[in-house]
Amino acid sequence: MAAPGPGEYFSVGSHVSCLTCLGQRLQGEVVAFDYQSKMLTLKCASSSGKPNLNDVILINLAYVSDVDIINDHTETPPPLASLNVSKLANRARSEKEDKLSQAYAISAGVSVEGQQLFQTIHKTIKDCKWQEKNIIVMDDVVISPPYQAENCKGKEGSALSHVRKIVEKHFRDVESQKSMQRSQAQQTQKDSTLSS
Repeated sequence: MAAPGPGEYFSVGSHVSCLTCLGQRLQGEVVAFDYQSKMLTLKCASSSGKPNLNDVILINLAYVSDVDIINDHTETPPPLASLNVSKLANRARSEKEDKLSQAYAISAGVSVEGQQLFQTIHKTIKDCKWQEKNIIVMDDVVISPPYQAENCKGKEGSALSHVRKIVEKHFRDVESQKSMQRSQAQQTQKDSTLSS
């Protein structure tokens, strides 16, 4: 069966196996089915192999050559879990603010290094923002271009010390990453020279 006919559907909780037009066999539990768009959502074992995770696959049945129902589930599915709408709204607002902050930095002409440092600091300390080309952390520390540890200014104390440590670690990590890339490039060049 390539796609369900009129009035046919897949029950939530049923286990199905689909053969795509590319010859790929997909098998899993039906999570959702939309008859209008012929879209089937399957929950499958995780491709990472972790037992507590699942992959969720959306399948367009227009591109499926065969569907077999392995186990038909006829009971009413359990009710959907309620969503914490205020938590979702806060998360969306926070993500929007982060994206606007990134866009501001780009439009202000902040260097790529400055943008990367901002992202690193923001992972640890959420209270950071841009003020022109300066990074303001917890309203106490100002980091100005070229964004090195010595460019961190503020009232001496634990906040300034903590931010300086983050900046120093960021640039150590960037330098070690560049060093590793250089050594890999040199090794690749040696290998290609030896094989010539």
